[in-house]
Amino acid sequence: MDEVMTAADVGSLGGGNRALYGSPPSHNLFPHNLPIFSAFLAFALAQFLKVFTNWYKEKRWDSKRMISSGGMPSSHSATVTALAVAIGLEEGAGAPAFAIAVVLACVVMYDASGVRLHAGRQAELLNQIVCEFPPEHPLSTVRPLRELLGHTPIQVAAGGILGCVVAYLMRSTS
Repeated sequence: MDEVMTAADVGSLGGGNRALYGSPPSHNLFPHNLPIFSAFLAFALAQFLKVFTNWYKEKRWDSKRMISSGGMPSSHSATVTALAVAIGLEEGAGAPAFAIAVVLACVVMYDASGVRLHAGRQAELLNQIVCEFPPEHPLSTVRPLRELLGHTPIQVAAGGILGCVVAYLMRSTS
């Protein structure tokens, strides 16, 4: 005869919801979640670092870089890489969540260095064309398109490295 274990049986064994949902029920307002904390910290750190990398490159401070896309390092790459690495550290490389996070990271990083980078280059060319229109042309007064959308492969790699470091350090301090 096959035995069937119900949720009540699992709860009576002292496992609570852990066996059903993978983690104990949390009564904290902010439960400890290494992957989400790592991802948000990597994003914030990457955005903060953009101010300094912009200063190094252009020799001027621009605090708007903290809330803009594009630039060094890629905050999108840092975020998804930190998420994937933290999930890998928490659940192991064989976990389905890790596989999903790795695929997501690959798609985001490919998009950042491919589609978004080329869209930014096209915006730059379109802005140059519009600047050459005579003042009476109906499009001469349109707002310029945002040019800094994507990342170079080096910026994507730097974001990825930052994400790995953040996730690893968050894991070692918890």
